[in-house]
Amino acid sequence: MTTDLLGYIAAFLTTTSFLPQVIRTLRTGDTRSISFTMYLMLVAGVATWLAYGLLLGALPIVLANGITLVLSSIILAMKWRDIRTQQHTA
Repeated sequence: MTTDLLGYIAAFLTTTSFLPQVIRTLRTGDTRSISFTMYLMLVAGVATWLAYGLLLGALPIVLANGITLVLSSIILAMKWRDIRTQQHTA
């Protein structure tokens, strides 16, 4: 097994692990049980991994973290929207 193949397998598994949460959150709109701080840190970390992958020219790292950044940012944005809505109604 080549190093890149292992990277693509890891990228596929970790990236697709976000799909159930994104789909559920988009369908229900419910973000109450989601930690804003955790997703903020996750998005920052994934963005950093993406930059690292770009600097290395490592396609598995770039693809996985680019897609994960989009998926986790969707959840973060929905959570942020809900926090702002709760502040305005309180």
